[in-house]
Amino acid sequence: MRVLAVNGSPRKNENTAKLLKEALQGAEESGAEVRLVNLYDLQFKGCISCFACKRKGSTCNGICAVKDDLKEVLEYALSCDSIILGSPIYFGNVTGEMRSFLERLWFPNLSYHEGDFSTFHGTIETGFIYTMNVNEEIMTQAGYESVFAQNQSLLQLFHGNSEIFICNDTYQFRDYSLYEVSKFKESHKAKVREEQFPLDLKRAFELGKRLGTQSQSH
Repeated sequence: MRVLAVNGSPRKNENTAKLLKEALQGAEESGAEVRLVNLYDLQFKGCISCFACKRKGSTCNGICAVKDDLKEVLEYALSCDSIILGSPIYFGNVTGEMRSFLERLWFPNLSYHEGDFSTFHGTIETGFIYTMNVNEEIMTQAGYESVFAQNQSLLQLFHGNSEIFICNDTYQFRDYSLYEVSKFKESHKAKVREEQFPLDLKRAFELGKRLGTQSQSH
């Protein structure tokens, strides 16, 4: 059984990446074969609206026709039993790399036939880890949940359950004194990192363990 984690953060060893790696440990403990992809290592673009995947007689089979660094990742992703996505929130949405990845993942599997939603024939369970600097109250006021809900809805293209995982109030800098950030108190951020982030890591582990276990039931 395969579980893929996709890191949409430019950082490979910070909040989002740490949560994804913890989730993969949980999946691996469940007996799954795991893999981590860092999108910022790849050269690719979002959907270019070529419509090759929608042509009559297309042999795309749910895989974007564009040949770049993302093609092999997309092929692997659709062979998986579970996919765990992770992205920090920048200006109220996922990173540009994550959005481009999602366009390329979703569109070839979105049906243009009347009455149909998806052309995908299998089942892939998904989880989406969102990390952000803002606290839960500001997140709600800003309407971030509508973004999370839309992504969750589109992940139903793959016919599996889709979980939303939120990590608020993240620690952003190794040394806050080097930056102009008077809006944020380092003492508060440090307390959240010390008290809450370990709990978030445990939640991520359990998410991965669930997805690894669910994948084996298919």
